[in-house]
Amino acid sequence: MQFKPLYDRVIVRPLEEKEVKKGGIIIPDTAKERPQEGEIIEVGEGKLTEDGKLIPLKVKKGDRVLFSKYAGTEIQVEEKEYLIMRESDVLAIIE
Repeated sequence: MQFKPLYDRVIVRPLEEKEVKKGGIIIPDTAKERPQEGEIIEVGEGKLTEDGKLIPLKVKKGDRVLFSKYAGTEIQVEEKEYLIMRESDVLAIIE
């Protein structure tokens, strides 16, 4: 299935955190927090200004990013989880 976000929205595939922390402690699924790191899967055309101009997005497909803890809307496509969020919810690009 193909889908493309509109305007200043991006689709992010969250990257799962490691299950074992330092010291060998295993974190059960019920205690895990939502990941805050992910990969940009698709981007919209850009932000639309009040006068109708389109400003291109800074992030691009394939970028690894950090995003706000509660950012975006969770969706599930073909049993894979994604987030749709605005570019402003992206905090940083990991290089």
